[in-house]
Amino acid sequence: MWERNQTFEKVAKRAIRQISYSLFSHVDDSDKMNNGKYKKYSVICIVLFLAGCALFPDGGRDRSVGITGEVPSLLSTYHYSLGVLHSLDDNINDAILEYEKALNYDPHSPYLATELAALYMEKGEIQKAISLCENALKKNPGYVQTHMLLGGLYLHMKDYDNAIKKYNTVVTLNPQNTMAYLYLGTIYAEQKNYRKALESFNRLLEYSPDNLTGNYYRAKILIELKRYEEAEEGLKRTLAIKPNFESALIDLGMLYEKQKKSNQAIETYKNFIDLHPAGTAVRMRLGEIYLKEQKYNEAEKEFRNILQFDINNREARFNLGLIYFENRKYEQSIEEFTSLLKIYPGDHRARYVLASAYEEKKSYPQAIDEFRKIPAISELYGNALIHIGMMIKKEGKINEAIEEIKKAIQTKKDMPALYVFLSSLYEDNKQLSAAEEILKEGLLLSPRNIDIHYSLGVLYEKTNRFQESIQAMEHILKIDPDNAEALNFIGYTFADRGINLDQAEMMIKKALSLKPGNGYMIDSLGWVYFRQNKFDMAIQYLKEALDILPDDATIAEHLGDAYAKAGRISDALEVYRKVLKLLPNNDNVRKKIDELQKRTP
Repeated sequence: MWERNQTFEKVAKRAIRQISYSLFSHVDDSDKMNNGKYKKYSVICIVLFLAGCALFPDGGRDRSVGITGEVPSLLSTYHYSLGVLHSLDDNINDAILEYEKALNYDPHSPYLATELAALYMEKGEIQKAISLCENALKKNPGYVQTHMLLGGLYLHMKDYDNAIKKYNTVVTLNPQNTMAYLYLGTIYAEQKNYRKALESFNRLLEYSPDNLTGNYYRAKILIELKRYEEAEEGLKRTLAIKPNFESALIDLGMLYEKQKKSNQAIETYKNFIDLHPAGTAVRMRLGEIYLKEQKYNEAEKEFRNILQFDINNREARFNLGLIYFENRKYEQSIEEFTSLLKIYPGDHRARYVLASAYEEKKSYPQAIDEFRKIPAISELYGNALIHIGMMIKKEGKINEAIEEIKKAIQTKKDMPALYVFLSSLYEDNKQLSAAEEILKEGLLLSPRNIDIHYSLGVLYEKTNRFQESIQAMEHILKIDPDNAEALNFIGYTFADRGINLDQAEMMIKKALSLKPGNGYMIDSLGWVYFRQNKFDMAIQYLKEALDILPDDATIAEHLGDAYAKAGRISDALEVYRKVLKLLPNNDNVRKKIDELQKRTP
């Protein structure tokens, strides 16, 4: 059978679990400069993109070619020395003045031009730095350090095409310049050109196999390419170089999670925590795995450990409140979220679960008050309004609930669930034409929305419009050929009418392959076998369905019918009597009992 009633409470509650967490990996390269005067330039390059870039990336032994210029004059050397001293004392303006004087005395020096351009960059005069580098390269086109700096300047301006050109020039001049490959790989990754990114990181590792950053980013690119085994190997290689590299370890654990290898992920995180008990980021990941697997005690332990190191950790406190909610400890959940909202009043997720906890306690006024505090800009706004409508309906004020959702649609016209819910309210109020009209209105705005099409198909079936109901479900299958609910609906509807039974069997079996163990779909298959007069098979499946959904009167009646057709009168009577306990006013089943009792000696 198909689920006739839209379970809006379940739909609305899904939002409680619709929480995503982002982890951003940060890399610190261990490359350092031998000369103190390059320290500031290293800092600048960190700001530009990655740690570790320096004026002389290969320790001052770069293969710059075609450099012109004579031996620097004494005046040039004098002013340069003063500039270095001012730079080390953070007197950037004075340093620039001295470097400019030095360059005047030695105008062909690519080194001085590059140093001065770096100071312009530090001061924020980017265009001036770019112009100086471009002029310097006209005189010394083979000077690698100037190409590197100019690439960084273009990168700072997000001029990726020119930055790529500069770094490619660098690796042409010096194929072993690992920093250029690192920049190229990262730019390509930013552009989602993962093939070229991988090529760049591979070249880097040819020359520097133990480069920490190269190994790490190469592994991340492999994850993007879904080459998970290679990515795992790359992350392990990264951790072999730096065992306490927290970002790589988190990514390894997340890679295991992505592959649904929860045990390996847990083991990875626990090993790190043994060495670093204060590793809150790793504890957070571990707690979230336990939360997904509904291992609430283990999850609670991890989140409480996090709070020992960071008492106001927002995510840890949120997850604790969520655990209380899932365990139906609503008072504790309310206490936790109320406390959290005092610190973070704009946390709409926390307010949503807080309101839901009040709702579960049937404290409807408090719940409605909290749901109303969720603003229209929040992605939870629509679900909050559905909750409000459900509570008003439970209080017997269905017309008020209808008006509430009508207003909500005016504010949130692009939320299909509101149209579906309003349609169900009209249906409960016996306003079937209005129910159909609002669903069609929703389809005008969301023509491919499966929930609206499904609700419309159900409505057509309830109003005895068989062909239109089947067409609505077939439209869903054009959008999503593997929609199990639509497949099951058509199959069960055919079986209930005793038509197209072979097609019905095929469609329901496909639905079950997509959602194995679904009691309603198992009932549908049993009902097909009943219509095919395969009563033993029908009994097998219908009994299985009733074991899964023991309080479903329709499934129980189906099983009673199968027992009766198979001649198992006492079994049929037992099941029919169960139906009457579930639905005491079912006159049809009462008649079936009377007829069977007349046949019993």
